[in-house]
Amino acid sequence: MTISNQKGGVGKTTTTVNLAAAMAASGLRVLVIDMDPQGNASTALSIPHTSGTAGIYDVLIDGVPLAEVVQPCSQVPNLLCAPATIDLAGAEIELVPLVARENRLRRALQTYLDATESTIDLVLIDCPPSLGLLTVNAFVAARELLIPIQCEYYALEGLSQLLKNVELIQQHLNADLRVSTILLTMFDGRTRLASDVAEQVREHFGDRVLRTAIPRSVRISEAPSHGETVMTYDPTSTGALSYAEAAAEMRRQKEIA
Repeated sequence: MTISNQKGGVGKTTTTVNLAAAMAASGLRVLVIDMDPQGNASTALSIPHTSGTAGIYDVLIDGVPLAEVVQPCSQVPNLLCAPATIDLAGAEIELVPLVARENRLRRALQTYLDATESTIDLVLIDCPPSLGLLTVNAFVAARELLIPIQCEYYALEGLSQLLKNVELIQQHLNADLRVSTILLTMFDGRTRLASDVAEQVREHFGDRVLRTAIPRSVRISEAPSHGETVMTYDPTSTGALSYAEAAAEMRRQKEIA
């Protein structure tokens, strides 16, 4: 599953690492692939990602096997991460002349999943806030797309462009990709605006919108500075409980499907 929205600051990385931690805590074996050059997902999971560390850049550009860059998360058992280093910032340009440039992540991931001895139950791919070749690679590698939508005025702007890009990917590169899940983030129940945005999103996307919305939370913001997800930093906080419920809701949906 790819987590994407070209709008920045909507909670893509926060959603990726906390859903991953919640799913791992419930017994699944989860792999996070950090495709954002900022490496925030790697930071939140306490995975080293300084320049020179083997990461997803080496997989995409040099063909290094994914198994050689995947690292276990010390905070959460059953959680693995392929880190992003700052080198990934140049990958958009370096990918342009390469053969099958849109399929490089998909091939590396498929080879890894076929070869790994212990089953990976879920792969979550964190995307940069853009619709460039890194995001295209993530779309081509995934079967499902989760879109985090911030409960604010600009939330729906740009969403049509994202959905157009998804259609293009479906037509030309990955017919299996589908928008399966919409998650409302930064929800403030005290404001009419948040409720209005949530209502619009639910009208447009119907059952694909999770009933659980993620509230604004200081704990969620603090956790990465300690190299943790909010699930381990403060498991009883409203943010942690909301992500745990969202993960449980997603699992129930899959069982029904």
